[in-house]
Amino acid sequence: MLTALLIVLAVLGATAAALAGASVRVLREYERGVVFRLGRVIDEKGPGLVLLIPAVDRLVRVSLRTVTLRIPPQEVITRDNVPVRVAAVAYFRVIDPRRAVLDVEDFMAATLQIAQTTLRSVLGKAELDALLAERERLNDSLQQIIDEQTEPWGIKVTIVEIKDVEIPERMQHALARQAEAERNRRAKVINAEGEYQASARLAEAADVISPNPVTIQLRYLQALSDISSNQASTIVFPVPIDLVRPLMEKTSPKDSGEGDRRAALGAPDDEAATPASLPRASGE
Repeated sequence: MLTALLIVLAVLGATAAALAGASVRVLREYERGVVFRLGRVIDEKGPGLVLLIPAVDRLVRVSLRTVTLRIPPQEVITRDNVPVRVAAVAYFRVIDPRRAVLDVEDFMAATLQIAQTTLRSVLGKAELDALLAERERLNDSLQQIIDEQTEPWGIKVTIVEIKDVEIPERMQHALARQAEAERNRRAKVINAEGEYQASARLAEAADVISPNPVTIQLRYLQALSDISSNQASTIVFPVPIDLVRPLMEKTSPKDSGEGDRRAALGAPDDEAATPASLPRASGE
């Protein structure tokens, strides 16, 4: 009899402990609990100690911390028909636990699917150059669209970042050639701009030097001094044409051109064309 009583008391104690464990919940500071009583939401609890009616109440825990959602790599075809593989990451948190539990079955999976479809949709409208150079603008657009779609679920999307962009190898070679051509173009433009500025400065220097011939001679002597400092180079002295022209005029007669022209036309010279005077006969 005593043994049976002890067994009954043990069973009752175990039942009471189980019921106490089922009726007591402890929620952390970053957690909230949505309480269902017979299938109806009665209240939002937490943090701290929460008492429930066993077999009647059910508690659903919801974390309010920021969740890091890794978006798997997505195959995207850009606006200029370039296939790329893009991976991203999104950060969100629950701001309304009631709606996160009632309005969507699994807010984590739903947010992931929305992020994947939005990533393909937005990046499919952008060109490859924009995808590589304008990530901040695309990130802002992704964050705004995903946040608008998840707001009815009590979820706030704070950040969306494009983490990695994989480009086909053949396209990488094409981009390398494009970048090289762009650098060559810039080098030519900079060189031409430098020559233009140098020519403008030389024109200004010529305007300053030209009124004074002594300045030209001093500049010429300075150039010779600069050349003579290097003994291993071959020096070519330019002779001004003004110094040679008087010698050319003295060695070439003025009518030499006329004589050459007559000879080219086949005309006889004046002395050859004029016959010698013959003496007259004495009888005449």
